[in-house]
Amino acid sequence: MEHALDLPKLDRRKTQAAIEGAMEKYRMYKTITFEAREARITSSYNEVPSGFTGTLSDSTAAAAVYNVDMPAARAAYCERIERIVERLNERERLLLRERYMKQDDVFDYKVYNHVFDPPVSKDTYVKVRTAAFYKMALMLSATGMLELDGLLAKAAEGKKREPEKRR
Repeated sequence: MEHALDLPKLDRRKTQAAIEGAMEKYRMYKTITFEAREARITSSYNEVPSGFTGTLSDSTAAAAVYNVDMPAARAAYCERIERIVERLNERERLLLRERYMKQDDVFDYKVYNHVFDPPVSKDTYVKVRTAAFYKMALMLSATGMLELDGLLAKAAEGKKREPEKRR
């Protein structure tokens, strides 16, 4: 019988892919400037005579809404990621900030050899990263930013299948 407070067992690779995807989105939102949409001022040509369809089109209003909502959504996403990272322990925070939240050209070996003081082994780095990703997945799930169902580890039964016998 499972207890209500038992933490879910997550697939390590799926969790890593999901968190790295979230961090890539964060980095893109932080580094790539937002391009505001312009309202169309010329109508599009249509060969078919148009009749009233019951819908109204206001490209100026649509552009204005997009230009306000998108930057706000991007800022809110980045703020949520930063708050989640802030709640992690010191080593996990350092790892995530240096490896995933700054530039694209930072690699794992640079972080565990040059950023951590003192430097740590690759195995220790992987343990810290795995713990950070697990905690982030749970926190992103709690905020509704990530669905845990796709990250759950499969039961041990699916690990090895017996090969089918040929007739």
